[in-house]
Amino acid sequence: MTSRLSRTGRASMAAAMLVALTGAAACRQDMHDGPRYKPLAQSDIYPDLRSARPIIEGTVARGFLKDDDVFYTGMQAGAPVEKIPMPLTEAVVARGRERFNIYCSPCHGVAGDGDGMIVKRGYKQPTSYHDPRLRNERAGYFFDVMTRGFGQMPDYAAQVSPKDRWAIVAYIRALQLSQHAAVGDLTKDERDRLERGETGPVPESEGTPEHGAAEGAPKHD
Repeated sequence: MTSRLSRTGRASMAAAMLVALTGAAACRQDMHDGPRYKPLAQSDIYPDLRSARPIIEGTVARGFLKDDDVFYTGMQAGAPVEKIPMPLTEAVVARGRERFNIYCSPCHGVAGDGDGMIVKRGYKQPTSYHDPRLRNERAGYFFDVMTRGFGQMPDYAAQVSPKDRWAIVAYIRALQLSQHAAVGDLTKDERDRLERGETGPVPESEGTPEHGAAEGAPKHD
C-alpha cells in the first residue's frame, strides 16, 4: 500500500512539474524577440514622446575628449602654433612620408613642388612648399589647412588622423629642409657622404639618434 502511494505521489509530482515547465515555456521571451522600438517610433513613456533619447549634456565618447586644443587644431589664441606638438622621431617622419605620398603627392608632387599628377592633368597648381612664404609658415598652418581645407583643396580631417596630420607636417619640413639645407648644417659624417657622392637614406648601421621634441611635449596615440 505504501509503495503504491509512493508511486502515485511521484507520478503526481512529475505531472505538476510538467505543467509548470509548460507554463514557463509559454511565457518565454528570447533576447532576439525582446521589447523594442522601431527607429523614430513614438514612446508614451517620455513627455516629449521620443523613443530615441538625447545624449546627456556633457557626454563625451571614449577616445574623443580632445582636451588638447593645440594638438587637435594646430592653433593657439587664434594663431597657428610654431612647433609640432608631439615628439619627433625617425618613425614619425617616415609615417609622414607614407601619408604624404598617399594623400598629398597627387597635387603637391613627391618633392612638394606643386607638380603632382592631377596638376599635370589640368587641376589648379598649388603653391610649392619651397616657396619662401610657405617655408616661413608656422607648423600649425599646414595642420589647419589639412583639417579645414583651403581654396581648391578639400579638408582631410575624415581621412587623416590628427597624429598623422602632424606627421605629414614633419615630413613637409623635411622636404623643405632637403632643398634649402646649408653645408654648414650637416654633421661631419653627412659632409663626408656628400663628398663621396653618396645619396639616399643613411644605412641602418650608421643610423643617427632620434630627435625628440622639447621636454614635456604631450604624447598622443
